[in-house]
Amino acid sequence: MAIEVGAKAPEFELKNQHGETVRLSDFRGEKNVVLLFYPFAFTGVCTGELCALRDELPKFVNDDVQLLAVSNDSPFSLRVFAEQEGLEYPLLSDFWPHGEASRAYGVFDEEKGCAVRGTFVIDKEGVVRWTVVNGLPDARDLNDYVKALETL
Repeated sequence: MAIEVGAKAPEFELKNQHGETVRLSDFRGEKNVVLLFYPFAFTGVCTGELCALRDELPKFVNDDVQLLAVSNDSPFSLRVFAEQEGLEYPLLSDFWPHGEASRAYGVFDEEKGCAVRGTFVIDKEGVVRWTVVNGLPDARDLNDYVKALETL
């Protein structure tokens, strides 16, 4: 069961595609966070979603908002994927311990061994204010994130 609206967002510490440590608490009091879990880099639906975010990046990475995309890929794979697709926002690796952050947010599919498509809008105080969870084959509508951010 995914974390619900109104809950405190679970803290995490993950490596980005450059090997740098990123913590949710790094943004507390500073920025709202759009936390997006996706199954795997280099797959069709995931690539489409992440490139759509890239194309609208000023809405998701600015003085008030930070986009963080999390998959169960290794940081090394994420670096190649980011370079190939021109993704300049943080791609975080939930590779090891495998799926720890995905499990904390309730979006890890134990049978498939990866995260489903879960998105959480987290306010500056670290509280989940909006969420949507889609199955593996179902792309999300990024306009929904924009509407959720407008309510903060």
